Amino acid sequence: MRILIADDEQPARERLRALVEDIGGHDVVAEAGNGIEVIAQLEPAQPDVVLLDIRMPGMDGLETADHLSKLTPAPAVIFTTAYQDHALAAFESNAVDYLLKPIRRDRLAQAFARAEVVSRGRLAEIRREENSNVARSYLSAVIQGRIQLASLADIRYFRAEQKYVTAAWPDGELLLDESLKQLEDEFGDQFLRIHRNALVALRHVEALKRDNDGNNEIHLRDMDTALKVSRRHLSQVRKRLRGLG
Repeated sequence: MRILIADDEQPARERLRALVEDIGGHDVVAEAGNGIEVIAQLEPAQPDVVLLDIRMPGMDGLETADHLSKLTPAPAVIFTTAYQDHALAAFESNAVDYLLKPIRRDRLAQAFARAEVVSRGRLAEIRREENSNVARSYLSAVIQGRIQLASLADIRYFRAEQKYVTAAWPDGELLLDESLKQLEDEFGDQFLRIHRNALVALRHVEALKRDNDGNNEIHLRDMDTALKVSRRHLSQVRKRLRGLG
């Protein structure tokens, strides 16, 4: 199998590489120091298995695996961790393997034999079991077999259109296979609902104005698009925006 090793500590990556070579029959095709590097390595490396550290800066292992699970086919994920807590039992019972550092050769060989891809639904359950309140820092979609990422910090608004939600920012947009309600539940502290079909990023709101017809609109920084505010949501929008000042 083709193995991608992801860990933010170089000595840990070197130890894993040595163990893989000792086991034999597998090739380490790439290394990464964080989740963003894992996504960038997918196309050139084409890994069958990702050895994925859970706690990494920028994008942790759980979020990275969430993005990986959208691929068809997706690489198998084996989580690695230095922390033994109740979530590890969940990984084990659901055929999502984990390795507790320091990792033993025989345990790694066993993990290779039983690694399976974790589903997004199972990841959400694991997050709840870990009592994790940390929202994703990136959103993703698979376009022509490749994962495209959008940084949450750059997104100006989410707008529901037919079966999809569009996430938009100054340089582009991404079609998400998620509902506006799901996004509001996860990012409600950062995004404000202004209409039944739209959420806007509070950090990027430039002004609340009226157009020539007297309709209220939100204007966003670095965006030409003005988004309509419904009468139903206007009072709450004004309240939240006053709170920003």
